[in-house]
Amino acid sequence: MSAAFPAPAWLVGCGNMAGAMVAGWRAAGIDLGGVTAIRPSGAPVEGLRVVTDLPDERPRFVMLGMKPQKLDEVAPALAPHIGEDTILVSMLAGTGAASLAARFPAARSIVRVMPNLPVASRNGVTAIYSDTTRSGDRATVDALMGALGLVVRCEDEAMFAAIGAVAGSGPAYVARFVDALATGGEGLGLEPHVATAVAAATLIGTAAMAATGEPMADIARRVASPRGTTEQGLAVLDAPGGLGPLVERMLAAAIARGEQLAKDAAAAG
Repeated sequence: MSAAFPAPAWLVGCGNMAGAMVAGWRAAGIDLGGVTAIRPSGAPVEGLRVVTDLPDERPRFVMLGMKPQKLDEVAPALAPHIGEDTILVSMLAGTGAASLAARFPAARSIVRVMPNLPVASRNGVTAIYSDTTRSGDRATVDALMGALGLVVRCEDEAMFAAIGAVAGSGPAYVARFVDALATGGEGLGLEPHVATAVAAATLIGTAAMAATGEPMADIARRVASPRGTTEQGLAVLDAPGGLGPLVERMLAAAIARGEQLAKDAAAAG
């Protein structure tokens, strides 16, 4: 199925993530003529009509892209516009399908999506979960998200949260590691701009190797000569309390925050 927006379509909130998705859809050549971004600031979004208030129309597609904490400010005015012809797509972290259904009971289908910022270049990862979606609506959402990169359809919201922690938050974690690698290079005497360029180029080159499908362990093994310098560095990362446990704690913190947001949303609903 080719990717296309049911029109009229609304993007309720269009911040960093939704803006990245719009950039990816533009790059994919998807027609955005029937899409309206609703932003209280009125700030322009390339390729979209932008309004500050909800239009006087019944949308067939609505994507929620504001901060999760804003949901209960937005829902009372938005709910009357959501009817039996509306596909409701939510990017709100920690806001479960049941909480969305409680606020928008008339929606035709409710779908949760969790993209990451590389969707802007169509190299993203998007988790999708729904327990109520009609097959035709599922195909519509799958096609739109598939235009932005890898799509993973989740069996339950626990899987959805896990992919969000790994992929949705992952670019920030990877960026932190690259920044730390660059800072380490500075500590070895490199000029800051050189250290940053080298660390970033190393990330890009490694990503290209990963894109071939070669296992990460095999890439590491090919780089690390026996008893060489890389092997000594890997020994630090692989030590008890090293990189593996650190990543586990990092992901656990992200999951715990998502669970708290879900509890808050359920209590408010």
